[in-house]
Amino acid sequence: MKKIFAILILLLAFAPALSAKAICPVCTVAVGAGVGILHHYGVDDVISGIWIGGLAVSISLWTLSWMKRRKIDFYFKEVVVLGSYYIMIFASLWWLKYLWHPLNKLWGLDKLVLGMIIGTIVFFIAALSYFRLKKNNGGHANFPFQKVVMTVGSMIILTVIFYFVTKK
Repeated sequence: MKKIFAILILLLAFAPALSAKAICPVCTVAVGAGVGILHHYGVDDVISGIWIGGLAVSISLWTLSWMKRRKIDFYFKEVVVLGSYYIMIFASLWWLKYLWHPLNKLWGLDKLVLGMIIGTIVFFIAALSYFRLKKNNGGHANFPFQKVVMTVGSMIILTVIFYFVTKK
């Protein structure tokens, strides 16, 4: 019951998402808050990892958008930005001793790492899909909050899937 309650709180965190930028700051903050809420309520680490991966992509895209508006450009900036966030995330999780516990594995990988890989890939694909659909529609979204629906919706779908995969 605690896990379902935590997931419902997480979903409610996205309700006031009214801003729309590259990957909106409200979504980024909501994903970050969601990670803390999920962990606090004992939700499986693979699910927390999914949201951490999504957060890393979201904040990287947000940072790259900010850099573009300020005309900050250098070689491999995308790799440097994304890599920097992942180094900070991994260093923090390692320092807090959340990573590499021998009993915290799914499919032979650490649950947090597995979740981060899956969350990163799915969030990135959802964001790219949104940008492609927007481009094909003359630079406009097909419906209000399409970006939020596609990115956060993909994270919610993954959360539900892995909730049942990891349910004991």
